[in-house]
Amino acid sequence: MTVPSRQPTTLQALRRLDPFVRPVRRSIVVAMAMALAASLVSLAVPQVLQHIVDGPLAAKDASRVPGAVALIAGLGVLEALLYFARRLYIVGPATGVEASMRRALYAKLQDLPVAFHDRWPSGQLLSRAMSDLSLIRRFIAFGFIYLIVNVITIGVGVVVLAFLNPLLAAVFTVCSVPLWINGFRFERRYHVVARRSQDQQGDLATLVEESVHGIRVLKAFGRGRTKLQGFLQRAEELRGTEIEKAKAVAQIWLWLLLVPDVAFALCLLVGVQQASVGAMTVGELVAFFATATVLRFPLESIGFLLSMLFDTRTATDRLFEVFDEDNTIRDPETPKHITEAHGRLEFQDVRFAYPDAPGAARPQLAGVDLSIEPGETMALVGLTGSGKTTLVELAGRLYDVTGGRILLDGVDIRDLTRQELRTHIAMAFEEATLFSASVRDNVLLGRPEAGEDVLKEALEIAQASFVYDLPQGLDTTIGEEGLSLSGGQRQRLALARAVAANPAVLVLDDPLSALDVDTEALVEAALRQVLTRTTALIVAHRPSTVQLADRVALLEDGRIVAVGTHSELLATSERYRFVISSLEDEQHFEEVDA
Repeated sequence: MTVPSRQPTTLQALRRLDPFVRPVRRSIVVAMAMALAASLVSLAVPQVLQHIVDGPLAAKDASRVPGAVALIAGLGVLEALLYFARRLYIVGPATGVEASMRRALYAKLQDLPVAFHDRWPSGQLLSRAMSDLSLIRRFIAFGFIYLIVNVITIGVGVVVLAFLNPLLAAVFTVCSVPLWINGFRFERRYHVVARRSQDQQGDLATLVEESVHGIRVLKAFGRGRTKLQGFLQRAEELRGTEIEKAKAVAQIWLWLLLVPDVAFALCLLVGVQQASVGAMTVGELVAFFATATVLRFPLESIGFLLSMLFDTRTATDRLFEVFDEDNTIRDPETPKHITEAHGRLEFQDVRFAYPDAPGAARPQLAGVDLSIEPGETMALVGLTGSGKTTLVELAGRLYDVTGGRILLDGVDIRDLTRQELRTHIAMAFEEATLFSASVRDNVLLGRPEAGEDVLKEALEIAQASFVYDLPQGLDTTIGEEGLSLSGGQRQRLALARAVAANPAVLVLDDPLSALDVDTEALVEAALRQVLTRTTALIVAHRPSTVQLADRVALLEDGRIVAVGTHSELLATSERYRFVISSLEDEQHFEEVDA
């Protein structure tokens, strides 16, 4: 991912979190008040020390010392309790912000069109949903609070130092100037490196995910070592970036540790001289250095708080890159409704080109006209690359047409809400995707309220009775993406899922390609029962699938060039005969391979 050329300031970037932070703003302020109170309590301890040195110790009156010691102990306990209360108080609101942001991000990812997911690597999205949101939560719970509190503590501490001795306070303040100069330099350098690091982590996560999902292929071809080399290269790039980050942090820490030590040394030199000539008391000198010691942690913490700030700013930028993505497939402002869907599906001069295709590229669909009557089964055939899968994906608005329109019962599908459209149209894809859930949940995904009779019928039609032999039957949890099942088993469950949705229009993209010939025949026979009561558009890659259809449409070069029954097209279309013979050859080779 590239960093935009014109970057907002860190404050402007972080202010975009306000909608998520606003509900817990009061909690943050209360936690900040607790932390500030603890810091002010720690600043009060040196003043008690001054009272002891200039009072009881100077007067050699030991009777007054225990009370002062008890006061210091009490202040220490109060400081500890305030720190404890702050942490306990803020953890709930901060994790609530993280949870609400994660919900919003997931909802956004679900809402964005397929074209977005085609462009974005899954590892980049995963790193934003996990590591980036965790960074933001830690900054809200700790970094932001202490960045503000420590700056206020330093300001109050400097005032206290000036009250004790203006000259020493001036020396201490002047010595602190290099810290702020280097802090601004650190921001410019660290932001760029932090962004690069987080993007590289996303790329590395993508590579790991691809390797895990493709482990069977890597093992089958013995290419694990090659992938390992690619992983090591990416990991080494990330390591180099992390070293660069560490060098930037080390540089700011050098100043954070060096400057206070130099300031202490100069203040000690001047302070001893001031005390020797009576310009300040010994108690004031002790209180000055005790106060300066209390300020040492706030000064030193600026380094890691700044790095946390800039890491959070980068995480925020990355997060809002997703939130700012425009959803081109939206619900209409005034949607229409289909009270009783009959299933008449029409494609009128439908044109489509993929969004990221070069401007000169030929459109995938260049004017498709096709009508499917209610209850009719239409088979869609064509050679590879003719646009069959693209056409059926348009029916469910996985993409939007770039020209023409698609009508369902006379209503443009863009005038329906996506939720309503997808209750009327169900799809089963060639690449069957299952989820880490029970068999029951996977099959009833599109109609979770359905009863056992619907579930049983769908499984019978898809010839998926094998599920009853699984360890927990219908309640067996399918592994990630269903990879614990065979390709044919996954396809049958995906087909059962589409059937169980009981749609007005059933769209099947070669749903039987992974089945053997005998199982395919059984599924086709059962499917005929379903197809008598629903409209169906079936992408056919096998001649046997064509037999399910009432009519057949031949798609070529992005257009429908012939429509008719299988027998009619065999008799009248030379091109159709060529395509069917090609499909027969493919099926023959599949059977031989099997």
